[in-house]
Amino acid sequence: MPHLFFEDFEPGATDLAGSVMVTKEAIVAFARDYDPQPFHVDEAAARTSFAGGLIASGWHSCALLMRLVAEGFILDSSSMGAPGIEEVKWLKPVRPGDTLRARRTVLETKASRSRPEMGLVRVRFELLNQADEVVMTQANWLMMGRRDGPPAAPRSAAVERPAPSPPPRPGASPADDGMAFEDVAVGSVAELGSHTFTADAIIRFAQEFDPQPFHVDPEAAKRSHFGGLCASGWHTAAAWMRRLVDHRERLRERVLARGGRPVAYGPSPGFRDLRWLKPVYAGDTLTFYTRVVDKRSSASRPEWGLVFSHNTGYNQHGELVFEFSSTGFVERRG
Repeated sequence: MPHLFFEDFEPGATDLAGSVMVTKEAIVAFARDYDPQPFHVDEAAARTSFAGGLIASGWHSCALLMRLVAEGFILDSSSMGAPGIEEVKWLKPVRPGDTLRARRTVLETKASRSRPEMGLVRVRFELLNQADEVVMTQANWLMMGRRDGPPAAPRSAAVERPAPSPPPRPGASPADDGMAFEDVAVGSVAELGSHTFTADAIIRFAQEFDPQPFHVDPEAAKRSHFGGLCASGWHTAAAWMRRLVDHRERLRERVLARGGRPVAYGPSPGFRDLRWLKPVYAGDTLTFYTRVVDKRSSASRPEWGLVFSHNTGYNQHGELVFEFSSTGFVERRG
């Protein structure tokens, strides 16, 4: 029986949750699976990069925050998951040896109009290092069961499917050749690739980063409001990142084969408006896309430009299940 329900979250309340030390081995292991950029997996390459040394993937930081939050209060609560993330900002790099803590501040609460069994809690999370520096911030809503509310009705993992929404059609663009910021075409779409979520992989990721019952226990998941084992939202996001890195590597190889110089990619300051629209169940295959919506020169880093993208994931039924908006640095010509 959980101890924390929707009614227990008071606006303005703040607390700290646990700590975790980030090792070099953990940084490299996560990055090899989900974000194998050189500054996450190769110490020598990282020293000559913008980072000046090995740093954790931003998605690793998100996953570590989820683990601290889960251990700090989620697993002792009536949590029903989260519909998405309003905004994440990666403010400082996370390096080997850092010890991270999570701070939670309740911003507001409201009862759900459509679902009497739950309420919504808006929170701000901050990830702090051993020097009490905020390395990451996150704002989002949590879905919490009510103490005296009716039980949530489980949904079936095999429901009648609505008509599929067509995914974006990849369009030819100079950016598809891995060229510089100046060649990135606003409106261009790239299909990044597909990823199948197996039950074993869902459980393995969740055991390390998001051990809520509907992610780690198939029987408990059947009894939950999800109706079946489903992937952590951070697992979905990490899989998108891996497909993006693989896509960039294919472009790099294409440029090298022509005797050209591949473009370099810099860090991302964060993302916003991430939505997990439908559960990703064991056996689902997601196909990921990215569409350039805008770009501009960087005032603070004249050798880089900023590219703004809208990113999506569609399951095998053609349903949009995942989307968010991101910003990233791309090298300028010369």
